[in-house]
Amino acid sequence: MTVLSRNSFVIPYQYSVYFTHGVFSPGNPLLAEVLEQLSPALNPLPVMVVLDAGVQAAWPDLQQNLRAWFAQQGEHLQLRGPILVIPGGEPCKDGFAVPQQILTEAWERRLCRQSHIWAIGGGAFLDAVGLGAALFHRGVPLLRFPTTVLSQNDSGVGVKNGCNYAGGKNLAGVFAPPLAVINDSAFLTTLSDRDWRSGIAEAFKVAIIKDQAFLHWLCQHAHQLRQRDLALMEELVQRCAILHLQHIQNSGDPFESGSSRPLDFGHWSAHRLESMSGFSLKHGEAVSIGLALDLQYAVEIGLLSAAECRCCLAGLRACGLPTDHELLRARDENGQLLILSGLAEFREHLGGKLHLTLPDHLGQKIEVHEYDVQVVEKIVTAMDNHNDIGETGCGK
Repeated sequence: MTVLSRNSFVIPYQYSVYFTHGVFSPGNPLLAEVLEQLSPALNPLPVMVVLDAGVQAAWPDLQQNLRAWFAQQGEHLQLRGPILVIPGGEPCKDGFAVPQQILTEAWERRLCRQSHIWAIGGGAFLDAVGLGAALFHRGVPLLRFPTTVLSQNDSGVGVKNGCNYAGGKNLAGVFAPPLAVINDSAFLTTLSDRDWRSGIAEAFKVAIIKDQAFLHWLCQHAHQLRQRDLALMEELVQRCAILHLQHIQNSGDPFESGSSRPLDFGHWSAHRLESMSGFSLKHGEAVSIGLALDLQYAVEIGLLSAAECRCCLAGLRACGLPTDHELLRARDENGQLLILSGLAEFREHLGGKLHLTLPDHLGQKIEVHEYDVQVVEKIVTAMDNHNDIGETGCGK
């Protein structure tokens, strides 16, 4: 006898993203208010704090400030063990070393499933620590404190956690929403110029396909953004993060069960470029180059005007972001462009047939299921001759 039991259930997720300056400063009540709203099940609440070593180097007093902040909270919070400092950057996502370290430390500190892990660092660091938190006891609450432009406006406010494996970008990972995200703009003030600029690419990405007014704002303020105007960067981070959050909330597919990935516009080549460069290219730099390639492809197939493309490329360049790289023209022993293997990898990552998002005029998007390699050849050859659409076709 065959017995069939069909099961269907929905799990509601809710988390907030906060924008502040100086979250651990004595006069800033935000974090205490957030914890009160979350109503922790434990009193005192055990917390393991994990800190990006790069942030520690930039903010040598941060550990002392953190301990002082915990002391001010009285008996309600318990900093469980010393603050754990782990090197960040893309290397921390290479394999499972960091997630394993989180599991080991959480176990040795006797965290339970209602304890908190607080992660303070950049995007790659948050990805790796988040994977460890999601695996421990099948998931413990994670509070994220993103410290870079890219993590504050994109990766750090989303629902993904993971690491790179076997040469594959984000090959291993889970969907696990954070308990809350606190974007502290003070952390942005100590970023290197490259890290400051890198995150701007993700703002261009989402603006090009979702918000033409935001795109024009980015181009209008590109020079000031490049010159590190903090007030403008705070506005960029907030507008970009909200666009990402609206997509997660309203797309109908927050955990990407389907094959459509509109927020991966420009990423099929970006991920491949990162790997090919040995991750010497920062993620945002690779995304900027990937956007430039896809924008020019959209012009070639009639989705975008040359003038629209010029607007985007000029804006990226004005922000100090790259729109070309010699690796776009690297070839294998058979003369094939190495970058094109990114299409196959992207298709495997999505599952099923190829789904790529391209702009259908500015502020709108369309899904395409084919990508003509001959058109790519034409584009990268023109770019090598310093004759890409952004510098010639747009100017004619």
